[in-house]
Amino acid sequence: MSRNTSYQRHTISIPVGDSFCKAWLHLPTGVQRPPVVVMGHGMGATREMRLDAYAERFAARGIASIAFTYRNFGDSGGAHRQELIVKDQLLDWEEVLAYARSREDVDGSRIAIWGTSFGGGHAITIASRHPELAAAVAQCPFTDGLVTALRTSPVESLRLQGLLIRDLVATATRRDPVCLPFAGAPGDVAIMTAPDALPGYQSLVPAGGTFVNSTRARAISRLIRYRPGRRTKKIQIPILFCVSSTDTVAPAGPTLKYAHRAPRGVVQTYKAGHFDFYAGEPFEQLVAEQTEFLAKHLSPQAADGAR
Repeated sequence: MSRNTSYQRHTISIPVGDSFCKAWLHLPTGVQRPPVVVMGHGMGATREMRLDAYAERFAARGIASIAFTYRNFGDSGGAHRQELIVKDQLLDWEEVLAYARSREDVDGSRIAIWGTSFGGGHAITIASRHPELAAAVAQCPFTDGLVTALRTSPVESLRLQGLLIRDLVATATRRDPVCLPFAGAPGDVAIMTAPDALPGYQSLVPAGGTFVNSTRARAISRLIRYRPGRRTKKIQIPILFCVSSTDTVAPAGPTLKYAHRAPRGVVQTYKAGHFDFYAGEPFEQLVAEQTEFLAKHLSPQAADGAR
């Protein structure tokens, strides 16, 4: 796949149910019907939080991309603002995939998926459902909500359960929802309280951008029940796992255990932390390896061999 240094970026709206996902379409110039990567971010994040950095590198290798923001977040639609609903986010992935297949300016027979953090967990789930895809990348993926919850201290667990119960009662009594931050400092009541969580999120926000650090407390029960890592053994396509050995948000132990079960999995580990993957030297190493992986499996020769 040839190198190309220019691209066009288009902001698009992709219908999902009675709403829509906003997305960026990066099209490399001078490439007829390029392959395409569908890209989704992590928990509460939007595409503005460094997805474009990866998309630009992929475009330089002649690979188009569609980086989308989940419904209920950012500039996407959705009636339940800031609410994390796993099944709805998975539907967003399905509809963006269908949209990618429908475009005539990209090659719908050569599609890969790329997800990071919570989106990495979604990439695992979607990859297990779609053996026709060319490849997948799961970067510092969320793999097991139950395992993560069991690592929470008893005091913190009780405080989170209290918020969850209050939010469920608020729903039943039609009161205002009870919310909590996605990320907080150690000792705060938040979904993530690792020392690097809050500064990590803030470091991804572009100048002039915003990150709404809030969601309904009912998300806690959904996160605990979501265990995408259990589906790795069902993935029939090549999948690259990029794992932080020092990850404080998505612990490496369970991730590596699940990753090694994927029949065609490739596992790479890095000493960089969960939020270090998006900039600096760790980003440069990651994006180079991911681009080579995608270019290999999205090449016309690879597509012909898969038929």
